[in-house]
Amino acid sequence: MLSLLTDLLWSKVLIAVLIGIGIWFTIATRFVQFRYFGNMFKILTAKHHEADGKHLSSFQALILSVAGRVGGGNIAGVAVAITLGGPGAIFWMWVVGLMGMATSFVECMLAQTYKTAENDGTYRGGPAYYIERGLGKQWKWLAVIYSVLLLATFGIAFTTLQSYSVATSLEDAFGIQPYYSGIAMAFVVGLIIFGGVKRIAQVAEVLVPIMAGGYLLIALIVIAMNLSLIPETLMLIIKSAFGLEPAIGGGIGAAILMGVKRGLFSNEAGLGSAPNVAAVAYIPHPANQGIVQAFSVFIDTIVLCTCTALIILLGTAYDPTSTDTVQGVALTQASLATHMGDYGRMFVSIALLLFGFSTVLYNYYLGENSVSYLTKSDNHGFYMNSFRVIIICLCCTGAILDLGTVFAFADLTMGLLALVNLVALALLFKVAKRIMKDFDSQRQSGKETPTFEAERFDDLDLDTASWPNKDNH
Repeated sequence: MLSLLTDLLWSKVLIAVLIGIGIWFTIATRFVQFRYFGNMFKILTAKHHEADGKHLSSFQALILSVAGRVGGGNIAGVAVAITLGGPGAIFWMWVVGLMGMATSFVECMLAQTYKTAENDGTYRGGPAYYIERGLGKQWKWLAVIYSVLLLATFGIAFTTLQSYSVATSLEDAFGIQPYYSGIAMAFVVGLIIFGGVKRIAQVAEVLVPIMAGGYLLIALIVIAMNLSLIPETLMLIIKSAFGLEPAIGGGIGAAILMGVKRGLFSNEAGLGSAPNVAAVAYIPHPANQGIVQAFSVFIDTIVLCTCTALIILLGTAYDPTSTDTVQGVALTQASLATHMGDYGRMFVSIALLLFGFSTVLYNYYLGENSVSYLTKSDNHGFYMNSFRVIIICLCCTGAILDLGTVFAFADLTMGLLALVNLVALALLFKVAKRIMKDFDSQRQSGKETPTFEAERFDDLDLDTASWPNKDNH
C-alpha cells in the first residue's frame, strides 16, 4: 500500500503539478530567475544592518540552505537517476532545476513576507506561517499538517538516512565500524545544535564553501582530463532525454520520472523546506531572499548535479548494457576511481561525510522550526530540548539500522509535503506577484536597494515587528 501510494504520487501527480507550477511561475513572473540572475551576487555581498547580531545575513541564509540542498542527492541521487533513468534523466533534472528556481523564488519570498518575530528578536517563518497568515486562520489545519510532515520527513526520516549514508560510506572507504561513526556524529551534532540557528549557520559558513568548492574543483579536473568528450556526453544526455538512445536506461518515461523525482529530492524547490531558513534572514525586501534562494537551486542542480553526472558518464564504471553495474554512491565512487585511482573513492567518501553532516544540521533546523510552530506553549523549551536529544539518538541509531522502510516512508511523506506546499503557493501566488511588483517598480524607479514597507500591505496580516520602519535598514 505504501509503495502504491508513493508510485501514484511520484509517477503522475507530482510530475504534473511540479512542472506545471514551475512553468506557470516562470511565465507569470516574467522569467524572474533569469531577469535577476546577475543581481544575485550583488544581493549576497550587500551589507545590511543586523539587529544585535541575532539575525542571519542573506549570505548566511543562502549557505545554510545550500548545506541542506547539497547532500546525498548530488552524489548518490544523480547516480540512481542515471542507473534507473539513463543519462536523459539529467536533462529532466536540469528542467526541474530551472523551473524550480522560479518556484523557490516565490516560496522563499512569501516566507520572508510572512515571517514572525520571536520574543528574543529573532525570526521564524516558512510554509506553516505563510499558510496560516496568508490564507487565514481557517487554513490552520493545513499549516499543522505541513509542520507534522516536515518534522517527520526532515527532522526524523532524513536525519536517520543521512546518518546511515555517512556511516556506510566511511565503512566502505576506511573500514570504520558504523557504530563508531554514529557516536562521533551524534557528539559533534549535539555540540552544535544546542547553540541555535546562529551557531549552525556559523558552522555551515565554513563547511559549505569548502565542501562544495572542493567537489567542484575535482569535477573540473575530471572535465579537463576529458575535454574532447564533453560535447559528445552532453549530446548523449539530450538524446537520451527524448528516447533517441533506446538502448540506454529505461526509455523516455523512466528518464522523466527519475529526473523529476531526483531533481526535486536534490534541490528541494517546491518542498517548502528552504523557506524555513530563508525566513530567518534580515534583509530590506522579501524579493531579495527569493532571488538568493533561486540561486541556491542553480548551485545545487545546474552546477553540482551536472558535475556528478559528468564524472559518471565520462568514466568507465557505468555500463547501461550490464546488469552488474554498481549503483548509488558506489557508482559515483567507482566512476571517480576510473579517473583518479583509489583517491577518487576516498574523496567521494569524505565529500559524502561533509555533505551528510551539513544536511543533518539543516534537517535539524527544519525539525526545530516545526516543533516551534506546533508547541507554542509554556513548555516550549522542554519540547525543543527533547527534540534535540531525539536528533542525537537518531544520529547513533541511523548508522546501524536497516533503513529500507525509512526510505519508503520518506519518499511518501516528502511527496505529500510537496503537494501541500504547492497548493498553498498556488493560492498565494497573487500575493507573491504584488510583492515582486513592489520590488520591480522600486528598481525601475532607480532605487538600487528596494525596501519593504509593511504598512503599505496592511491587508495581508503581516507581523509588523518583523518589518521595522524602512529607515532602520
